[in-house]
Amino acid sequence: MAEQDQAQGQSKQLVLQKIYIKDFSFESPQAPDVFATRVTPQTQLNIRSGAREVSGGAHEVTLTLTVEAKDEERTLFLIELEQAGVFQIQGYTPDEHQMLVGSYCPGTLYPFAREAISDMVSRGGFPQLLLQPINFDALYAQALRERQQSNGGEPVEIPQQGH
Repeated sequence: MAEQDQAQGQSKQLVLQKIYIKDFSFESPQAPDVFATRVTPQTQLNIRSGAREVSGGAHEVTLTLTVEAKDEERTLFLIELEQAGVFQIQGYTPDEHQMLVGSYCPGTLYPFAREAISDMVSRGGFPQLLLQPINFDALYAQALRERQQSNGGEPVEIPQQGH
C-alpha cells in the first residue's frame, strides 16, 4: 500500500506542526470560603473534539475538556479548556483520515490538556487533580458503533468540521 501511495505521488504524512491553548477558563465561585470548610468534591469530566481543515492538508484539531468539581450542589470550581493542535495530514484514505482526527490527534493533545488542568487547579488553591488516561481509540470505535446503530446498521461517515 505504501508503494501504491508513493507511485501515485501521495506518500502518507502526519506531522504535528503546533500545539496551543485556544481558550482556557477557571472559575471558583465559592472561594475563599471553600478553603475553610471540609468538602468531598465529586468531579465530572466532559470531553469532545472537532477538526477543521485550515489549509492544504493542515488540520486544526481541538480537544475541549470541561471539568466541574461539586460538593453536593455547590460548584467548587469549573474549568473549560480548548487544547488545540495543527496537524499536517496527507495521503491517507478518508477512513484513515477520520480515525486520525477522531482518535490519534485528540490522544496526542490530551497529555497537554491534563497538565494544564492540573496546574490550574493547583493555582486555584485546590489539591492537585490528576485526570486519568483516556483510550481515544476505544472512544472513537464506540462513536462509530453508535452512529452505525442509529443509522440502521449501515456504514456511516463521520463528518468533520470545516469540510
